Amino acid sequence: MKITSVNVRKIEKENSRMKGIVSILIDDCFAIHDIKIIEGDNGPFVAMPSRRNAVGDYRDIVHPINQETRDMFNEIIIAEYEKAEDVKSEEVEEEE
Repeated sequence: MKITSVNVRKIEKENSRMKGIVSILIDDCFAIHDIKIIEGDNGPFVAMPSRRNAVGDYRDIVHPINQETRDMFNEIIIAEYEKAEDVKSEEVEEEE
């Protein structure tokens, strides 16, 4: 399995821990949307799409089932998020 595309949409809201929304494509044939980038106490992390159940708890709709796959998703998605941040910073510097 390979993540073949990552599309990051940054979110810049004051006092918000959510920093971005991500869509990925796996093996050019399976898409996952609404992955969140959350700023945690130890840096950004990936939160898979979830839905609130009848008792008010959130449950992931899709998620990796082993640590190796979860780590791969985190590494690739966070790296693409950080690239998107860098590109935006360079564009701002050029405009000034």
